[in-house]
Amino acid sequence: MRYEILLAPEALADLRAFKANIRAEVRDAIERHLRHEPTATSRARIKQILGEGSPEFRLRVGDIRVFYDVVEGQVWIVAIVPKDGAEDWLGKAGR
Repeated sequence: MRYEILLAPEALADLRAFKANIRAEVRDAIERHLRHEPTATSRARIKQILGEGSPEFRLRVGDIRVFYDVVEGQVWIVAIVPKDGAEDWLGKAGR
């Protein structure tokens, strides 16, 4: 199944804040890993976030973390943050 990928305005702003080479790497990873199997967890790349609420999943792209939900054939990317800011972001905006 091919999933539609949608970015929240905040995620789009997060992405635009990175350098061009990082943006390209993140876009490639989103297309490669989330377009067809966004819920296929792995040991390192995709993890399901435990508990209820949003976001449901995290994609690791080098030192960048992409937080997203999967709803009815759509992948909703809610945030794209550096690894060192991921815990803070989850504490404030996540669950």
